[in-house]
Amino acid sequence: MSRDACLCCVVPNRPSSTLQRLSAPLIADGFAHVNGAQMHADLERFGSLDDWDRFAGSWNDLAFDSYLANHGRYRRRRHAVFVAEQSRLDGERSITRAAHQPHYQSREYNALQGGIERWFEPITAGDGASLRTILRFCHELFGELAADVRTWRVESHQFRIEARADEAGQPTPEGVHRDGVDYVLVLLIQRTNIARGTTTIHANDGRLLGSFTLAQPFDAALVDDARVHHGVTPVEPKEATLPAYRDVLVVTFKRDDVR
Repeated sequence: MSRDACLCCVVPNRPSSTLQRLSAPLIADGFAHVNGAQMHADLERFGSLDDWDRFAGSWNDLAFDSYLANHGRYRRRRHAVFVAEQSRLDGERSITRAAHQPHYQSREYNALQGGIERWFEPITAGDGASLRTILRFCHELFGELAADVRTWRVESHQFRIEARADEAGQPTPEGVHRDGVDYVLVLLIQRTNIARGTTTIHANDGRLLGSFTLAQPFDAALVDDARVHHGVTPVEPKEATLPAYRDVLVVTFKRDDVR
């Protein structure tokens, strides 16, 4: 998709009550845990999820993360970059997909794999209704929390973490960390034959602030990345002889007003 192609545009009547309800814990605590039923309803206030089955099914076509070759073969992923903007003239918000490019984190934020450009296969479900709705929801929420930001760099990551009897899957092999962005959404797509996988939230001094498990589709974590660290415990198969995996979508927003 070209840089000039509009992926999703303004929401004419922003659901202010939803934004206020979700903003409150982010402002007070630096994170929010939203159960799947509530998150599904919240997303539908910002657009359609009509293609959800096709969107969720796209996790069956993820390539192995070759950058983890020395640490196991339990992670598959795809990646895409978007630009989210708010007009200075009328306040309208829009998101466009950027040209495919690498994912980069400094070693400050990722001691395991930072400091290099990592090229992943592009997300192929980027023009569907579900991803458009998720990105629009994030833009509205994070845009309200940082009203001074006109342009965001947005990265979307599809992750499948697989677990086997002889190898646990690690959703965050770098450990408890920050991503080096402003805000993060972690949305559970599905869990199949998986045990554990508890999300933990920590203050920047290491204190545990909260923990919860994303267990049902649409369960979500929202994180103010500048204020808290987060991590996920390894996942294991419930039944050793059956396929076991945890699928999530991670969306990050980083202010990019220099554009």
